[in-house]
Amino acid sequence: MTCFPNREKGSRLVNGWHIDGLWPAWIAASGIWALSTASLGWFLARERRKSKAAKRSHDAELLALLEESPLFFAVIDREGSFERMNRDPMTTIGRPKEQLIGRSLLELLAENSRGQGMQIFRKTLQGERCTADVQVMHAAGHPIDLNIETAPLVREGRIEGIVVFTQDISERRRSLERIRYMAYYDDMTGLPNRRFFMNRLQERLSEPNPGSPSIAVFYLDVDRFKLVNASYGRDTGDILLLQIAERLTRCFDIQEDLARMEGDEFVGMFVVNDAEEAAARIGAVLRQFDEPFELGGIPLHVTVSVGLSLNVEAGDDAGMLIKKADTALHRVKENGRNGYTLYKSEFENTALHKLTLQHELIEALHLKQFMLYYQPQYDLVDGRIVGLEALIRWRHPERGLVPPIAFIPAAEDSGMIVALGDWVLREACRQNRAWQDAGLPPIPVSVNLSFRQFAQMDLVGKVAAILEETGLEPRYLKLEITESMTMDVERALSYLKALTALGVGISVDDFGTGYSSFHYLKRLPIGSLKIDRSFVRDIQQDPNDRAIVAAIIAMAHNLQLQVIAEGVENEEQVRFLQHHRCDEMQGYYGSPPVPSEAVENLLALGRVETLQTISTHPV
Repeated sequence: MTCFPNREKGSRLVNGWHIDGLWPAWIAASGIWALSTASLGWFLARERRKSKAAKRSHDAELLALLEESPLFFAVIDREGSFERMNRDPMTTIGRPKEQLIGRSLLELLAENSRGQGMQIFRKTLQGERCTADVQVMHAAGHPIDLNIETAPLVREGRIEGIVVFTQDISERRRSLERIRYMAYYDDMTGLPNRRFFMNRLQERLSEPNPGSPSIAVFYLDVDRFKLVNASYGRDTGDILLLQIAERLTRCFDIQEDLARMEGDEFVGMFVVNDAEEAAARIGAVLRQFDEPFELGGIPLHVTVSVGLSLNVEAGDDAGMLIKKADTALHRVKENGRNGYTLYKSEFENTALHKLTLQHELIEALHLKQFMLYYQPQYDLVDGRIVGLEALIRWRHPERGLVPPIAFIPAAEDSGMIVALGDWVLREACRQNRAWQDAGLPPIPVSVNLSFRQFAQMDLVGKVAAILEETGLEPRYLKLEITESMTMDVERALSYLKALTALGVGISVDDFGTGYSSFHYLKRLPIGSLKIDRSFVRDIQQDPNDRAIVAAIIAMAHNLQLQVIAEGVENEEQVRFLQHHRCDEMQGYYGSPPVPSEAVENLLALGRVETLQTISTHPV
């Protein structure tokens, strides 16, 4: 049967269909039509059953999908209370579903998220969709980070509540925080690092400053920290840095204003009104180092050098202030460490001069511009010359004779001190052998070892090779070390035993200014101590210096050590030293340092006659 819309007069409308007017055909087909109508009813009923089954299956699938979803969602009524939820939130917030139904969502939010939660709730009820990160309080009392998305719940055209979808982002937040921490904080001390400090300093400099206060930046370096590592090990050095960081934080109300740059270097910033206030703040920082640090039961005094800069010039950004503070720090270290100084523009010329000086030192060694002066050491009983100390000088083609203080710090910073020290050792041994070959009285020559030289693994072999090369007997060479070189007792003991096995004498220079104690000295194969000139200089005026010098002499003699007093310049000092039975003296009272050719006359004389005269008179 063909069906189509009815357009002729006399056509019948059957069951909504227009049927063409050929009655015989319709009557003939009536049986088929009845059968088809029954089939259609059966078909429609079957489709309805299948539709209902499909809907039930779809609903079951949807329910299973929602219950197994990693996202937790809940329906909340217009009053903000939970109506229902897709699964139990026990694992997330420590509360079962039964405790939440009928309870307000806002009650679960942490205090810092409630205002945001109320705003989201209000906007969603107005038809908006919202998303935000909030904190919900766990039943145990700690906050949980959640990401929530909200949508209005519409029933019959009216917003009846909201649907809230949540996802626990605590682990992601922790991972992000860890990444941020690694990027902006020092892992050992917990202080901000260079990157964080530079960003923060630049932000502070960009802020408007009512009353025009200044930003003071300091750059701090721990004096001789490498020596601590070399003596006690890196683990102990790390413990020291942790203690230093803790003390420095006491000077800051805002902890982010202090940072560890690298190694033993720290930086900090203060808001100050002027340079005088900045100096007062740095004074408070330095006072944190008055008390010793405890390292495994060992008290250790530590000093620091600090450079300071102020943003008093237009255009001073974070990088420039740090650079200026660092430049000032280097000036402090050049002047003996243990203090601070404020940056001055002339320091830049000094830095350039230092680089030029280091280049000139390399050329000077190559062109043989260095020479040795010698200062005699005298026996305080009979005035005889009993030794010489070799002292380097630089014969500069333009500046004339340059003293060590003008170039030794630059040589130490550049590492050239090792090559320079090797030259001094070789030249002193050669010259001493030449004097002996000329028939002059054989006496030992003392040579100062730098810390870098003493740290070399091949030191003993190098000394032995120079002695063999120059033909000098080891007993006529004395090596002077500083107290700081004996901090690592076991290492110093190994080196000094090997050197004394060669037959070389060992003396501790500048005694009383470093780290040593008599407990350590009695273990080391040392032949003599040299009392630092700073104690000898004021023994006439300062009773404390007199007591220190007398104590050093007495204790050294108890350890069977010879004692040499440096910097002796007048008769009163000689009388005091003789009275306390000091063994030897060195200083301008006997002779200033002289070139090698003048030493021959001194050795020919052999003694200082006035010393014998003085020794017959009491102090």
